Amino acid sequence: MLARLLRFTILIQVLTGAAVGLWLLPATHVPLWRALAGGMLFPLATMLLVDVYTALKSRSDEPVAQWWQALFGEFVAGLHIFLLRQPWSMAAPVALPATETPARIPVVLVHGYLCNHRIWDDMASVLRAQGHTVLAVNLEPLFTSIDSYAPIVEAAVVDLCQQTGAPKVALVGHSMGGLAIRAWMRVHGTERVARVLTLGTPHAGTQIEPGTRTPNGRQMLWQSPWLADLSASETDATRALIRIALTPQDNIVYPQRAQVLPGLEPTVFKGIGHLQMCTDASVMAWVREQLSDLQPGHTP
Repeated sequence: MLARLLRFTILIQVLTGAAVGLWLLPATHVPLWRALAGGMLFPLATMLLVDVYTALKSRSDEPVAQWWQALFGEFVAGLHIFLLRQPWSMAAPVALPATETPARIPVVLVHGYLCNHRIWDDMASVLRAQGHTVLAVNLEPLFTSIDSYAPIVEAAVVDLCQQTGAPKVALVGHSMGGLAIRAWMRVHGTERVARVLTLGTPHAGTQIEPGTRTPNGRQMLWQSPWLADLSASETDATRALIRIALTPQDNIVYPQRAQVLPGLEPTVFKGIGHLQMCTDASVMAWVREQLSDLQPGHTP
């Protein structure tokens, strides 16, 4: 569903850019092919404007050099994820076996809002090389309650446990994906959970778009009642399974350093943006480290 939406959006942007180029043709006197080729740059320009807007809106009292670094990194990450990967996802996600031995804890990867499983291409490759069997899910429909994603996560956990024979899995969630994992644990418990890692997850909610009208968007608003209920449902034992990573330059989830849970100290990655948390080498190294002591039969 998201892939089709992104392909349609890219097509509209390209056609719009080409139309603008043709409209300006008499005044600019550039060759026709150059005016049409300019349309191909329209999606890039749109992405850059969105990144600049969100980075300015979410800017915190952090070093300006890290802000510029994150802006550039987020643009590059968005180029790969939203233009080169996610729109061209045709097949349903499947479990990808480890490429190295020994076998380690299987991992479920859960993406965030307006994303699909292709955001995890880099992370999945790294984890498979570490010995993990990986399954990245698609959360659909796009605009529904986060609680509605619990069956999708459950199906992935069951699938991995059956395929690998492991009684437990680790789960990694980016942005809304971290909340989907917590919502799944509220329904299905933690007996099959070895560890949960969240990257850029709005545990306290975000102020990016107070007027959002989608069900999951409203649930992720700053200090929303849904988030309060989710937190109240969790025990200390549940939270002990969770590790949090965040960036002070997150351009989507802010206030950035407030995205924590009671009793949990976050790991902070400076100078990277929101999407970049799924592609940054230091974050992927942290994920590998957090999973390195977990074996398929691990009991926390």
